[in-house]
Amino acid sequence: MSKPILAVVGRPNVGKSTFFNRIIGERKAIVEDVPGVTRDRIYAETEWNGKEFAVIDTGGIEANTDDPILSQMRDQAVTAMDMADVIVFMVDGKDGITSADTDVAMMLRRTGKKVILVVNKVDNPSKYGDAIYDFYELGLGEPIPISSANMLNIGDLLDEIVAGFPEDSFGYNEEATKIAIIGKPNVGKSSMVNALTKQNRVIVSSIAGTTRDSIDTPFTYHDKDYVLIDTAGLRKRSKVTDSVERFSVIRAIAAVERCDICVMMIDAVEGLTEQDKKIIGISHEAGKGLMIVVNKWDLIEKETNTMRDYERALRADLQFASYAPILFTSVLKGQRIFDVIEKAEKIEEVRSRRITTGRLNSIIEDAVMMRQPPSDKGKRLKIYFASQIGSRPPLFSFNINSRELMHFSYARYLENKLREAYDFEGTPIRFLYNEKKEK
Repeated sequence: MSKPILAVVGRPNVGKSTFFNRIIGERKAIVEDVPGVTRDRIYAETEWNGKEFAVIDTGGIEANTDDPILSQMRDQAVTAMDMADVIVFMVDGKDGITSADTDVAMMLRRTGKKVILVVNKVDNPSKYGDAIYDFYELGLGEPIPISSANMLNIGDLLDEIVAGFPEDSFGYNEEATKIAIIGKPNVGKSSMVNALTKQNRVIVSSIAGTTRDSIDTPFTYHDKDYVLIDTAGLRKRSKVTDSVERFSVIRAIAAVERCDICVMMIDAVEGLTEQDKKIIGISHEAGKGLMIVVNKWDLIEKETNTMRDYERALRADLQFASYAPILFTSVLKGQRIFDVIEKAEKIEEVRSRRITTGRLNSIIEDAVMMRQPPSDKGKRLKIYFASQIGSRPPLFSFNINSRELMHFSYARYLENKLREAYDFEGTPIRFLYNEKKEK
Protein backbone atom coordinates (compact mmCIF):
# COMPACT_ATOMS: atom_id res chain seq x y z
CA MET A 1 0.00 0.00 0.00
CA SER A 2 1.36 3.43 -0.88
CA LYS A 3 1.57 6.15 1.73
CA PRO A 4 -1.08 8.86 2.01
CA ILE A 5 0.03 12.49 2.16
CA LEU A 6 -0.63 15.23 4.67
CA ALA A 7 0.04 18.86 3.69
CA VAL A 8 0.49 21.48 6.40
CA VAL A 9 -0.44 24.97 5.15
CA GLY A 10 -1.19 28.41 6.51
CA ARG A 11 0.06 31.97 6.48
CA PRO A 12 3.67 32.65 7.58
CA ASN A 13 4.83 32.19 11.17
CA VAL A 14 1.87 30.28 12.62
CA GLY A 15 4.01 27.30 13.71
CA LYS A 16 3.74 24.91 10.76
CA SER A 17 7.37 23.82 10.87
CA THR A 18 7.32 23.26 14.63
CA PHE A 19 4.27 21.02 14.18
CA PHE A 20 6.00 19.22 11.29
CA ASN A 21 9.08 18.54 13.43
CA ARG A 22 6.96 17.29 16.32
CA ILE A 23 5.05 14.71 14.33
CA ILE A 24 8.07 13.37 12.43
CA GLY A 25 10.21 13.32 15.57
CA GLU A 26 13.22 15.21 14.24
CA ARG A 27 14.38 18.69 13.38
CA LYS A 28 14.03 18.44 9.61
CA ALA A 29 12.20 21.68 8.83
CA ILE A 30 13.98 24.93 9.60
CA VAL A 31 12.41 26.66 12.60
CA GLU A 32 13.17 30.31 13.24
CA ASP A 33 11.05 33.15 14.58
CA VAL A 34 11.23 34.84 11.20
CA PRO A 35 8.26 34.80 8.79
CA GLY A 36 8.96 33.05 5.50
CA VAL A 37 11.81 30.84 6.69
CA THR A 38 10.44 27.63 5.14
CA ARG A 39 10.60 28.41 1.44
CA ASP A 40 10.02 25.03 -0.18
CA ARG A 41 7.94 21.96 0.42
CA ILE A 42 9.66 19.63 2.87
CA TYR A 43 8.90 15.91 2.71
CA ALA A 44 9.20 13.37 5.49
CA GLU A 45 7.58 10.12 6.50
CA THR A 46 6.13 9.24 9.87
CA GLU A 47 3.51 6.98 11.41
CA TRP A 48 0.72 7.14 13.94
CA ASN A 49 -0.85 4.08 15.54
CA GLY A 50 0.79 1.82 12.97
CA LYS A 51 -0.32 3.81 9.94
CA GLU A 52 2.48 5.33 7.87
CA PHE A 53 2.07 8.54 5.92
CA ALA A 54 4.08 11.32 4.31
CA VAL A 55 4.05 14.92 5.51
CA ILE A 56 4.69 18.04 3.46
CA ASP A 57 5.62 21.24 5.27
CA THR A 58 5.05 24.33 3.13
CA GLY A 59 6.13 27.93 3.14
CA GLY A 60 3.69 30.50 4.43
CA ILE A 61 0.96 31.48 1.99
CA GLU A 62 0.59 35.14 1.10
CA ALA A 63 -2.51 34.99 -1.08
CA ASN A 64 -2.16 38.53 -2.45
CA THR A 65 1.43 39.46 -3.17
CA ASP A 66 3.54 40.65 -6.09
CA ASP A 67 6.82 39.63 -4.45
CA PRO A 68 8.42 36.98 -6.74
CA ILE A 69 9.64 34.73 -3.91
CA LEU A 70 6.39 34.97 -1.93
CA SER A 71 4.43 34.28 -5.11
CA GLN A 72 6.41 31.11 -5.74
CA MET A 73 6.00 30.08 -2.11
CA ARG A 74 2.25 30.38 -2.62
CA ASP A 75 2.46 28.32 -5.81
CA GLN A 76 4.44 25.62 -3.99
CA ALA A 77 1.83 25.45 -1.25
CA VAL A 78 -0.90 25.11 -3.88
CA THR A 79 1.01 22.21 -5.45
CA ALA A 80 1.27 20.57 -2.02
CA MET A 81 -2.49 20.93 -1.60
CA ASP A 82 -3.03 19.25 -4.96
CA MET A 83 -0.84 16.30 -3.91
CA ALA A 84 -2.33 15.92 -0.44
CA ASP A 85 -5.03 13.55 0.74
CA VAL A 86 -5.58 15.57 3.92
CA ILE A 87 -4.71 19.22 4.55
CA VAL A 88 -4.01 20.75 7.94
CA PHE A 89 -4.80 24.47 7.84
CA MET A 90 -2.94 26.05 10.72
CA VAL A 91 -3.84 29.42 12.26
CA ASP A 92 -2.43 31.33 15.23
CA GLY A 93 -4.65 31.28 18.35
CA LYS A 94 -2.86 34.28 19.83
CA ASP A 95 -3.39 36.48 16.76
CA GLY A 96 -7.00 35.51 16.11
CA ILE A 97 -8.46 35.55 12.60
CA THR A 98 -6.56 37.70 10.10
CA SER A 99 -7.41 38.73 6.56
CA ALA A 100 -4.61 36.42 5.36
CA ASP A 101 -6.30 33.49 7.14
CA THR A 102 -9.55 34.32 5.37
CA ASP A 103 -7.78 34.39 1.99
CA VAL A 104 -6.13 31.00 2.61
CA ALA A 105 -9.43 29.50 3.79
CA MET A 106 -11.04 30.59 0.54
CA MET A 107 -8.29 28.80 -1.42
CA LEU A 108 -8.76 25.65 0.64
CA ARG A 109 -12.51 25.48 0.19
CA ARG A 110 -11.94 25.32 -3.59
CA THR A 111 -9.71 22.23 -3.33
CA GLY A 112 -12.51 19.83 -2.38
CA LYS A 113 -10.02 18.06 -0.09
CA LYS A 114 -10.51 17.12 3.55
CA VAL A 115 -9.29 20.16 5.51
CA ILE A 116 -8.65 20.10 9.26
CA LEU A 117 -8.63 23.54 10.86
CA VAL A 118 -5.96 23.69 13.58
CA VAL A 119 -5.56 26.58 16.02
CA ASN A 120 -1.92 26.55 17.17
CA LYS A 121 -0.16 28.23 20.10
CA VAL A 122 -3.04 27.47 22.47
CA ASP A 123 -0.79 26.72 25.44
CA ASN A 124 -3.64 27.20 27.93
CA PRO A 125 -7.09 26.40 26.47
CA SER A 126 -8.92 27.90 29.47
CA LYS A 127 -7.17 31.22 28.88
CA TYR A 128 -8.49 31.55 25.33
CA GLY A 129 -11.94 30.11 26.05
CA ASP A 130 -14.59 30.82 23.45
CA ALA A 131 -12.14 32.87 21.35
CA ILE A 132 -11.03 29.60 19.74
CA TYR A 133 -14.48 29.15 18.28
CA ASP A 134 -14.27 32.49 16.46
CA PHE A 135 -12.41 30.46 13.82
CA TYR A 136 -15.71 28.83 12.83
CA GLU A 137 -16.08 31.97 10.69
CA LEU A 138 -13.53 30.50 8.27
CA GLY A 139 -16.13 27.97 7.18
CA LEU A 140 -13.90 24.91 7.58
CA GLY A 141 -15.64 23.11 10.41
CA GLU A 142 -14.71 22.70 14.04
CA PRO A 143 -11.31 24.16 14.98
CA ILE A 144 -8.93 21.88 16.92
CA PRO A 145 -6.81 23.75 19.49
CA ILE A 146 -3.21 22.56 19.90
CA SER A 147 0.18 23.68 21.10
CA SER A 148 2.93 22.30 18.89
CA ALA A 149 5.59 23.63 21.24
CA ASN A 150 4.10 21.87 24.27
CA MET A 151 2.66 18.84 22.43
CA LEU A 152 -0.84 19.71 23.65
CA ASN A 153 -3.65 17.80 21.91
CA ILE A 154 -1.30 16.53 19.16
CA GLY A 155 -2.46 12.94 19.62
CA ASP A 156 -6.12 13.81 19.08
CA LEU A 157 -5.18 15.79 16.00
CA LEU A 158 -3.20 12.86 14.59
CA ASP A 159 -6.19 10.58 15.18
CA GLU A 160 -8.29 12.98 13.09
CA ILE A 161 -5.65 13.15 10.35
CA VAL A 162 -5.24 9.38 10.05
CA ALA A 163 -9.01 8.88 10.00
CA GLY A 164 -9.20 11.12 6.93
CA PHE A 165 -6.72 9.18 4.81
CA PRO A 166 -7.93 6.97 1.95
CA GLU A 167 -6.61 3.45 1.64
CA ASP A 168 -4.62 4.20 -1.52
CA SER A 169 -2.76 7.41 -2.28
CA PHE A 170 0.57 8.71 -3.62
CA GLY A 171 3.86 7.46 -2.24
CA TYR A 172 7.28 6.46 -3.56
CA ASN A 173 9.18 3.21 -3.73
CA GLU A 174 11.55 2.75 -0.81
CA GLU A 175 13.95 0.95 -3.16
CA ALA A 176 14.14 3.96 -5.47
CA THR A 177 17.62 5.28 -6.28
CA LYS A 178 18.17 8.49 -4.32
CA ILE A 179 20.09 11.21 -6.16
CA ALA A 180 21.29 14.32 -4.31
CA ILE A 181 21.79 17.42 -6.47
CA ILE A 182 24.65 19.27 -4.77
CA GLY A 183 26.77 22.31 -5.44
CA LYS A 184 27.20 25.98 -4.61
CA PRO A 185 24.23 28.34 -4.69
CA ASN A 186 22.84 29.42 -8.05
CA VAL A 187 24.43 26.78 -10.29
CA GLY A 188 21.08 25.42 -11.50
CA LYS A 189 20.26 22.64 -9.01
CA SER A 190 16.58 23.48 -8.66
CA SER A 191 16.27 24.07 -12.39
CA MET A 192 17.73 20.61 -12.98
CA VAL A 193 15.11 19.00 -10.71
CA ASN A 194 12.32 20.90 -12.43
CA ALA A 195 13.60 19.93 -15.88
CA LEU A 196 13.97 16.25 -15.01
CA THR A 197 10.53 16.00 -13.43
CA LYS A 198 8.95 18.37 -15.98
CA GLN A 199 7.15 20.38 -13.33
CA ASN A 200 7.96 23.20 -10.94
CA ARG A 201 8.55 21.11 -7.84
CA VAL A 202 11.07 23.53 -6.29
CA ILE A 203 11.46 27.29 -6.39
CA VAL A 204 13.76 28.52 -9.16
CA SER A 205 15.26 31.98 -8.73
CA SER A 206 18.42 33.84 -9.69
CA ILE A 207 18.75 34.89 -6.04
CA ALA A 208 21.47 32.76 -4.46
CA GLY A 209 20.29 30.76 -1.45
CA THR A 210 16.64 30.39 -2.47
CA THR A 211 16.58 26.66 -1.66
CA ARG A 212 17.10 26.49 2.09
CA ASP A 213 16.05 22.90 2.72
CA SER A 214 16.64 19.50 1.15
CA ILE A 215 13.56 18.57 -0.87
CA ASP A 216 12.71 15.00 -1.93
CA THR A 217 11.08 14.73 -5.36
CA PRO A 218 10.06 11.21 -6.42
CA PHE A 219 9.67 10.46 -10.14
CA THR A 220 9.90 7.61 -12.63
CA TYR A 221 12.12 7.44 -15.72
CA HIS A 222 12.06 4.46 -18.10
CA ASP A 223 9.97 2.49 -15.57
CA LYS A 224 12.57 2.95 -12.83
CA ASP A 225 11.86 4.87 -9.62
CA TYR A 226 14.11 7.69 -8.45
CA VAL A 227 14.07 10.31 -5.72
CA LEU A 228 15.80 13.61 -6.48
CA ILE A 229 17.08 15.46 -3.42
CA ASP A 230 17.54 19.15 -4.18
CA THR A 231 19.84 20.63 -1.55
CA ALA A 232 20.54 24.11 -0.31
CA GLY A 233 23.66 25.53 -1.95
CA LEU A 234 26.81 25.02 0.12
CA ARG A 235 28.78 28.22 0.69
CA LYS A 236 32.16 28.77 2.26
CA ARG A 237 31.92 28.65 6.04
CA SER A 238 33.02 32.30 6.32
CA LYS A 239 30.01 33.28 4.20
CA VAL A 240 27.46 31.36 6.24
CA THR A 241 26.36 34.41 8.16
CA ASP A 242 22.92 33.62 9.55
CA SER A 243 21.44 30.77 11.55
CA VAL A 244 18.95 29.81 8.83
CA GLU A 245 21.73 29.15 6.33
CA ARG A 246 23.76 27.23 8.90
CA PHE A 247 20.85 24.78 9.22
CA SER A 248 20.75 24.57 5.42
CA VAL A 249 24.42 23.58 5.17
CA ILE A 250 23.98 20.88 7.81
CA ARG A 251 20.91 19.57 6.01
CA ALA A 252 22.66 19.53 2.63
CA ILE A 253 25.48 17.45 4.10
CA ALA A 254 22.89 15.14 5.67
CA ALA A 255 21.26 14.78 2.23
CA VAL A 256 24.58 13.53 0.87
CA GLU A 257 24.74 10.98 3.68
CA ARG A 258 21.31 9.51 2.86
CA CYS A 259 21.58 9.51 -0.94
CA ASP A 260 22.99 6.85 -3.25
CA ILE A 261 24.48 9.14 -5.89
CA CYS A 262 25.62 12.77 -5.83
CA VAL A 263 25.22 14.95 -8.88
CA MET A 264 27.75 17.73 -8.36
CA MET A 265 26.80 20.76 -10.44
CA ILE A 266 29.33 23.44 -11.30
CA ASP A 267 28.97 26.65 -13.28
CA ALA A 268 30.68 26.31 -16.68
CA VAL A 269 31.46 30.03 -16.82
CA GLU A 270 32.87 30.27 -13.31
CA GLY A 271 34.70 26.97 -13.53
CA LEU A 272 35.85 24.73 -10.69
CA THR A 273 36.45 26.56 -7.41
CA GLU A 274 37.98 25.55 -4.10
CA GLN A 275 34.51 25.37 -2.61
CA ASP A 276 33.45 22.98 -5.39
CA LYS A 277 36.38 20.72 -4.47
CA LYS A 278 35.32 20.71 -0.84
CA ILE A 279 31.76 19.76 -1.77
CA ILE A 280 33.02 16.94 -4.00
CA GLY A 281 35.20 15.84 -1.09
CA ILE A 282 32.07 15.48 1.09
CA SER A 283 30.63 13.02 -1.43
CA HIS A 284 33.92 11.18 -1.83
CA GLU A 285 34.46 10.75 1.91
CA ALA A 286 30.88 9.54 2.32
CA GLY A 287 31.52 6.82 -0.28
CA LYS A 288 28.69 7.93 -2.56
CA GLY A 289 28.34 7.54 -6.27
CA LEU A 290 29.46 10.75 -7.98
CA MET A 291 29.20 12.54 -11.28
CA ILE A 292 30.26 16.07 -12.21
CA VAL A 293 27.73 18.06 -14.21
CA VAL A 294 29.05 21.19 -15.88
CA ASN A 295 25.94 23.33 -16.29
CA LYS A 296 25.39 26.46 -18.42
CA TRP A 297 27.56 24.95 -21.18
CA ASP A 298 25.55 26.97 -23.71
CA LEU A 299 27.26 30.13 -22.39
CA ILE A 300 30.74 28.91 -23.32
CA GLU A 301 32.25 29.96 -26.65
CA LYS A 302 33.22 26.76 -28.43
CA GLU A 303 36.24 25.78 -30.50
CA THR A 304 37.25 22.38 -31.86
CA ASN A 305 38.49 20.86 -28.59
CA THR A 306 36.76 23.08 -26.02
CA MET A 307 34.94 20.26 -24.22
CA ARG A 308 37.97 17.97 -24.23
CA ASP A 309 40.27 20.68 -22.85
CA TYR A 310 37.72 21.67 -20.20
CA GLU A 311 37.42 18.07 -19.04
CA ARG A 312 41.20 17.61 -18.92
CA ALA A 313 41.54 20.71 -16.74
CA LEU A 314 38.83 19.46 -14.40
CA ARG A 315 40.43 16.04 -14.03
CA ALA A 316 43.81 17.60 -13.31
CA ASP A 317 42.21 19.42 -10.36
CA LEU A 318 40.14 16.44 -9.19
CA GLN A 319 42.64 13.60 -9.08
CA PHE A 320 41.15 12.31 -5.82
CA ALA A 321 37.82 11.83 -7.62
CA SER A 322 39.15 10.80 -11.02
CA TYR A 323 36.52 8.05 -11.17
CA ALA A 324 33.68 10.58 -11.54
CA PRO A 325 32.23 10.94 -15.06
CA ILE A 326 31.91 14.50 -16.34
CA LEU A 327 28.78 15.60 -18.20
CA PHE A 328 28.18 18.90 -19.97
CA THR A 329 24.64 20.25 -19.85
CA SER A 330 22.49 23.29 -20.30
CA VAL A 331 19.41 23.00 -18.15
CA LEU A 332 18.06 26.22 -19.64
CA LYS A 333 18.28 24.80 -23.17
CA GLY A 334 17.37 21.26 -22.13
CA GLN A 335 20.68 19.91 -23.44
CA ARG A 336 21.74 16.43 -22.27
CA ILE A 337 19.84 16.66 -19.00
CA PHE A 338 18.49 13.11 -19.12
CA ASP A 339 22.04 11.84 -19.60
CA VAL A 340 22.30 12.58 -15.87
CA ILE A 341 19.65 9.97 -14.99
CA GLU A 342 21.00 7.40 -17.43
CA LYS A 343 24.48 7.86 -16.00
CA ALA A 344 23.10 7.59 -12.46
CA GLU A 345 21.51 4.25 -13.34
CA LYS A 346 24.85 2.94 -14.60
CA ILE A 347 26.67 4.20 -11.51
CA GLU A 348 24.19 2.47 -9.23
CA GLU A 349 24.83 -0.79 -11.09
CA VAL A 350 28.62 -0.61 -10.74
CA ARG A 351 28.37 0.38 -7.07
CA SER A 352 26.66 -2.96 -6.47
CA ARG A 353 29.17 -4.96 -8.53
CA ARG A 354 30.85 -7.99 -6.96
CA ILE A 355 34.16 -9.54 -8.04
CA THR A 356 34.72 -13.21 -7.30
CA THR A 357 37.57 -13.92 -4.90
CA GLY A 358 39.47 -15.96 -7.48
CA ARG A 359 39.28 -13.26 -10.13
CA LEU A 360 40.20 -10.55 -7.62
CA ASN A 361 43.33 -12.35 -6.47
CA SER A 362 44.33 -13.01 -10.06
CA ILE A 363 44.15 -9.25 -10.78
CA ILE A 364 46.21 -8.45 -7.67
CA GLU A 365 48.83 -11.11 -8.46
CA ASP A 366 49.25 -9.75 -11.99
CA ALA A 367 49.56 -6.21 -10.62
CA VAL A 368 52.25 -7.29 -8.15
CA MET A 369 54.24 -9.04 -10.91
CA MET A 370 54.11 -5.90 -13.06
CA ARG A 371 55.19 -3.60 -10.22
CA GLN A 372 56.93 -4.79 -7.10
CA PRO A 373 55.39 -3.69 -3.80
CA PRO A 374 57.30 -1.07 -1.79
CA SER A 375 59.92 -2.01 0.76
CA ASP A 376 61.56 -0.32 3.74
CA LYS A 377 64.77 -1.31 5.51
CA GLY A 378 64.91 -4.59 3.66
CA LYS A 379 61.30 -5.51 4.42
CA ARG A 380 58.93 -5.71 1.46
CA LEU A 381 55.14 -5.47 1.46
CA LYS A 382 53.48 -8.84 0.93
CA ILE A 383 49.86 -9.29 -0.12
CA TYR A 384 48.67 -12.72 0.96
CA PHE A 385 45.01 -12.65 0.02
CA ALA A 386 42.25 -10.28 -1.08
CA SER A 387 38.46 -10.48 -1.06
CA GLN A 388 35.52 -8.20 -1.63
CA ILE A 389 33.58 -7.81 1.61
CA GLY A 390 31.13 -5.07 0.73
CA SER A 391 29.50 -2.95 -1.94
CA ARG A 392 27.92 0.47 -2.43
CA PRO A 393 30.75 1.47 -2.40
CA PRO A 394 32.87 -1.59 -3.27
CA LEU A 395 34.97 -2.58 -0.25
CA PHE A 396 38.00 -4.87 -0.55
CA SER A 397 39.90 -6.54 2.26
CA PHE A 398 43.64 -7.25 1.95
CA ASN A 399 45.60 -9.59 4.18
CA ILE A 400 49.10 -8.10 4.26
CA ASN A 401 52.25 -8.34 6.36
CA SER A 402 52.52 -4.64 7.27
CA ARG A 403 50.12 -1.68 7.04
CA GLU A 404 53.05 0.73 7.17
CA LEU A 405 54.43 -0.69 3.92
CA MET A 406 51.15 -0.18 2.03
CA HIS A 407 52.02 3.28 0.77
CA PHE A 408 49.28 5.50 -0.62
CA SER A 409 50.84 5.44 -4.09
CA TYR A 410 50.81 1.65 -4.24
CA ALA A 411 47.23 1.46 -3.01
CA ARG A 412 46.29 3.88 -5.78
CA TYR A 413 48.16 1.68 -8.27
CA LEU A 414 46.15 -1.39 -7.14
CA GLU A 415 42.94 0.60 -7.36
CA ASN A 416 43.77 1.65 -10.92
CA LYS A 417 44.40 -1.99 -11.86
CA LEU A 418 41.00 -2.95 -10.48
CA ARG A 419 39.39 -0.15 -12.45
CA GLU A 420 41.18 -1.30 -15.62
CA ALA A 421 39.80 -4.81 -15.16
CA TYR A 422 36.28 -3.76 -14.15
CA ASP A 423 34.16 -0.72 -14.83
CA PHE A 424 33.85 1.16 -11.55
CA GLU A 425 33.03 4.51 -13.11
CA GLY A 426 31.28 6.88 -10.76
CA THR A 427 32.06 5.16 -7.46
CA PRO A 428 34.93 5.34 -5.00
CA ILE A 429 36.64 2.11 -3.99
CA ARG A 430 37.57 1.37 -0.39
CA PHE A 431 40.46 -0.81 0.86
CA LEU A 432 40.65 -2.43 4.30
CA TYR A 433 43.93 -3.90 5.53
CA ASN A 434 44.33 -6.86 7.90
CA GLU A 435 47.86 -7.21 9.16
CA LYS A 436 49.11 -10.77 9.39
CA LYS A 437 52.49 -11.05 11.09
CA GLU A 438 55.08 -13.16 9.30
CA LYS A 439 56.04 -16.33 11.12
